[in-house]
Amino acid sequence: MKKKATVKIPRIMIFIVAFFFVAIILKLSYVSLSPKVDDIDLKEFANNRNTKTDIIYASRGNIYDNKGNTLASTMNSYTIIAYLDEKRTTSMKNPQHVVDKEGTAKVLNEVLGIEYEYALERLRKQGVYQVEFGKKGTNISESTKNKIVEMKLPGIDFIAGQKRTYSMGSFASYIIGYAKTKEDGDIVGELGIESYYDSELSGTDGKTTYQTDAYGYTLPSAEIITEDATDGDDIYLTIDSRIQMFAEDLTSNLSNDYKMDWMIFTVMDAKTGAIVASSTYPNFDPNKLNITSYMNPLVSYEYEPGSTMKIFSFASAVEEKVYDGSATYDSGSITLKDGTTIKDFNKSGWGRITFDTGFAYSSNVAATLLATKKIGSEKLMNYYKNLGFSAKTGIELANEVKGKINFRYESELATASFGQGITVTPVQMLQALSSLTNNGTTLKPYVVEKIVNNAGDVIYEGGRTELNKVYSSETADYIRHLMHNVVYDGLSSSKNWQPTKTTMIGKTGTAQIASPKGGYLRGSYDYIRSFAGIFPEEDPKYIIYVAVKELNYESASPVAKAVSKVVDDIVAYSGIESASHEITSKITNIPNYISKTVKDSEEDIKKNNLNSYVLGTGNYVINQYPDKGTKVLEGSKVFLLTNAKDYKMIDLTGWSLNEVQIYANLLNLKLSINGYGYVTSQSIPAGEIVTDESLLTIELK
Repeated sequence: MKKKATVKIPRIMIFIVAFFFVAIILKLSYVSLSPKVDDIDLKEFANNRNTKTDIIYASRGNIYDNKGNTLASTMNSYTIIAYLDEKRTTSMKNPQHVVDKEGTAKVLNEVLGIEYEYALERLRKQGVYQVEFGKKGTNISESTKNKIVEMKLPGIDFIAGQKRTYSMGSFASYIIGYAKTKEDGDIVGELGIESYYDSELSGTDGKTTYQTDAYGYTLPSAEIITEDATDGDDIYLTIDSRIQMFAEDLTSNLSNDYKMDWMIFTVMDAKTGAIVASSTYPNFDPNKLNITSYMNPLVSYEYEPGSTMKIFSFASAVEEKVYDGSATYDSGSITLKDGTTIKDFNKSGWGRITFDTGFAYSSNVAATLLATKKIGSEKLMNYYKNLGFSAKTGIELANEVKGKINFRYESELATASFGQGITVTPVQMLQALSSLTNNGTTLKPYVVEKIVNNAGDVIYEGGRTELNKVYSSETADYIRHLMHNVVYDGLSSSKNWQPTKTTMIGKTGTAQIASPKGGYLRGSYDYIRSFAGIFPEEDPKYIIYVAVKELNYESASPVAKAVSKVVDDIVAYSGIESASHEITSKITNIPNYISKTVKDSEEDIKKNNLNSYVLGTGNYVINQYPDKGTKVLEGSKVFLLTNAKDYKMIDLTGWSLNEVQIYANLLNLKLSINGYGYVTSQSIPAGEIVTDESLLTIELK
């Protein structure tokens, strides 16, 4: 009988096994009972691992003009992607990756303009799950996306996003500003109203939270928690689009005809302080962001204003009751106690003249005598500060600067009286000028008419805000009388500021430009030429301020003639009645044509001596421009959009840029602009059918 074999296990091995067994039990107990392991909250870690949150983006609010026309809005945009991983496809009857790479590249070339070789190179990329196609594959419109979807290309998909669009292009661009879409999908305002009211426009994003399995699929029993987004507020500006168009044409045409460094032209309601128009050169198209300066000239440019400041130094003398307009003095030059010589721009002067005449002739000597002999430094400083100089106006625009009003010595007081050695901004000038149209009280300029939340409630309303009572009504009346003399009894060049349909009073300014090396620049065109105007004289409705730096012309005459023409356009459009000048009955109110027949609408337009432009071959009008109730001059264009989309291109020769932009916006055309002025040629011939994918290129001169 055989003995059974036995294996002896060393006691040390039994001890080691037992030790590890006990250690494992202890570790499991610790993990299951302890809230944290290695400083990690296991419960939170598990929940986060299986919890997914999707952002519900709030829709950014729109920006409108004072009549409700859309100036800035948000629209859906898409980025095209191509899936290349063959593992996505489980059945070739329904392929989920790009199969026909050559055919797909051809479509991308034809529809999106992506170069064929580049598209094909992307589609042939190895070892990647998906690819995109650069700039031309982003910001795709809804209609273009749908066109590609209809082609049913395997493996082609779209990532939805949003982009900010500006229907009028460069129209009031520094007032509206711009907003950019960031990489995370947020739209953020970076200039103008878009920046100042970014949080109000943005609204509040929502989110959806739910549980998923290890593969990312929603668990059937999972609770879905949704926090709704709150859309952004809508902002209505004080900008009147028609007057803004007049202003845009002014700066565009002048910058085309003459070289200049910059120019600004602003129109303000004389009774409320509302900014109804403000155009600049250079400007930019917020759709393209072809921006050269991030400073809004209205609030961010500070410069020496020149002789427009004589309005306020003379007014201060009148208010102090130390002014005698019939008193005489020797014009030409004056030497101060410290040896500084102040000269009139006409260095030989005009002989011995009255102070009233000195204002009309813009005499530096007259202003110096009043400031140094009659008013004094402290009092003039107080008047300037009460008018709002050296402080922000608080207008609803980002990056406003204060300017600088600082004078102490006699020579500094003298130059401050005629606008040298101090700096101001255009919006400060407008605020100060409002004292002359409101019985000596300044008004706060504003550019926001109202803010409306997503429920339709008006949560803010702008309006007239009185600031400081600086002058008496008698002083304001007297200075307006002196400003009349500037335009109608002053130097011959001042007469260029006279419009034909109303009486506009004003004051010119020609300021030297400070040199970075000290002193002033000495070139022939090294000036900032400006004009402050009020019209109609007998019942002021508007205040205008225009300034242009380094105009390559020996005087401001071209600017004066252009501004006078714009004032006539504003008078005709606004229906201003003037006691001094007859306004003919060439103004009509546009009626409502929407839902009416094209035939009846055209007959009514013709009866009112207007020009109709019918877009499409439909029988009924579905949209119109200008809107109903708008006042227009005889001969103005009226656009009628019909209920048929077979649009034929119109001959645009001679049209202004703003007219072309209106036409392109109504048809949703892509627009490319070369030059300034009026249309001389167009890329799409008249009579050719156009769609919302057509690109119209125009040449302006």
